[in-house]
Amino acid sequence: MGGRVRAAALLVIATVTAGCAGTPPEPPPAAPTRAAPPASSPPATPAASPSPSASAPAPAEALLAGMSLAEKVGQLFMPVLYGARADAAHGENQARFGAGAPAQVVRKYRPGGVILFPWAGNVADAGQLVKLADGLQEASEIPLMIGADQENGVVSRLSPLVTDVPGSMAIGATGDPEQARAAARVTGAELRALGLNLDFAPVADVNVDPANPVIGARSYGSDPKRVAAMVGAAVDGFHEAGVASAAKHFPGHGDTRVDSHSGLPVIDHSRSQWDRLDAPPFRAAVERGVDIVMSAHVVMPKLDPSGDPATLSKPIITGLLRDELGYDGVVSTDALDMDAVREKYGDGEVAVRAILAGVDLLLMPPDLPKAHAAVLAAVESGRISRDRLDRSVSRLLALKAGRGILDGPAPGAGQAAKVLRSEEHRARAQRIADRSVTAVKGAGRLPLKGDVLVTGPAARRLARMLDGATAAGTGDTPTAAQTASARAAAARADVVVVTTRDAGPAQARLVAEMARTGKTLVVVSMGAPYELSRLRGYDAALAVYSDGDASLRAAAKALSGTLKPAGALPVELNGG
Repeated sequence: MGGRVRAAALLVIATVTAGCAGTPPEPPPAAPTRAAPPASSPPATPAASPSPSASAPAPAEALLAGMSLAEKVGQLFMPVLYGARADAAHGENQARFGAGAPAQVVRKYRPGGVILFPWAGNVADAGQLVKLADGLQEASEIPLMIGADQENGVVSRLSPLVTDVPGSMAIGATGDPEQARAAARVTGAELRALGLNLDFAPVADVNVDPANPVIGARSYGSDPKRVAAMVGAAVDGFHEAGVASAAKHFPGHGDTRVDSHSGLPVIDHSRSQWDRLDAPPFRAAVERGVDIVMSAHVVMPKLDPSGDPATLSKPIITGLLRDELGYDGVVSTDALDMDAVREKYGDGEVAVRAILAGVDLLLMPPDLPKAHAAVLAAVESGRISRDRLDRSVSRLLALKAGRGILDGPAPGAGQAAKVLRSEEHRARAQRIADRSVTAVKGAGRLPLKGDVLVTGPAARRLARMLDGATAAGTGDTPTAAQTASARAAAARADVVVVTTRDAGPAQARLVAEMARTGKTLVVVSMGAPYELSRLRGYDAALAVYSDGDASLRAAAKALSGTLKPAGALPVELNGG
């Protein structure tokens, strides 16, 4: 399709389908213009925001009719591209895609979107990121979804460019869905200011296994009703900020001891267990109009006995998600470079099977040329019908129209300076952190009195926030020498505070050695609080769920008596 025809079609589809996302349509501008920046804390809007659906309006059909088969197939992909500039060659792009610069890859494969990562060299500073996003959009005839995994907390791909907002489990500890909504508004506004229009959040998994190696503190908690309320509120917050959101990982990744990045988890939930434990947050996301539901690379044999992961399962993606939950928006895979989805099939066949299962968006294919060729061949052979392909492309175009992506680029560098890490946003993050602090044990020991020694992974940072405290720092894996040094320093203190983060054997030994000193011992847990069940000998314990500065400041306030811990554990602990 020629550029002038394509541009006109995009303006028409943007006008007609804007209402799909619960936003009144506006007259299109004469030419794409940079949208006005969203307020850092937009006013509340109605809770429900229906997702763009596959029942595409006539303008979408006209746009589809003008697209080549290869262009349609390209829309199904969201790869990782390498480098900090859209127009600069990078060896990884040349090796993987046969095109050096990210913009050249976009022009070659015409993907529906791109996902950005620091490890791919995409993230240096705010100005650079805005220029990268703008350059990628300029290279694409159909505006791109440009996304990131910015869950906050454990998974924060854009740190330190954006406000350090506490992660999901900290928000769960507040018990207040409004905090989830506010956190999403802050993060969404900052993503828009960087030129991004999609956040792969919120996490909708209910973490019921304390040993879960991949979800843990990324979850809002272990209570399905509480998690559902938080997920629904977060979806609202992202939409109020003007960015698309993605609930993950369907049908649920909260009850596994296998990391799907490196192995294939099997979750033996019955259908009734799934309905009770896993489904409520996804139902809430669907009701709130979430733009994308991301699949999990997990096997649930009682939902589909084939042995295939959910990403490749038609009974799960089409049967459960689409037919039973009534979801007609975009379904994305989790990253296709993860081992769990690559165990049985090659990288081309995986892409084809995902589409046949009901997926629309193929995220991070490890071999884009092979996957693109395989899907194209499957359509040409009739294995994937052209109608099936058009339904996915229609959903993707409707999402882009409904979230304003077709209207032009998001705010750029001029707005980034005003929005990123603004005073208002940092204050909101601190309020969330303050409300999350949970006294798990020994609240009566607070505030601390006398000389205080802080040790563990965040010792120096926390000690600077406590007047008169000294520090004996360690890494995440304290060495014998560091532990001995901390024990010697404890002889000169009245109280020892040990910071812990997902404590393994080395951190447990540090806590045990500090307990043997006979000093008052306080543990500050900075990750999922399950670790407190494995540690012994402490007199008091606070859970702050994060090692970000806002969470450490909240811990310091609680330790010094200027804040009374009001958080409630969002998960159950054994023993302690």
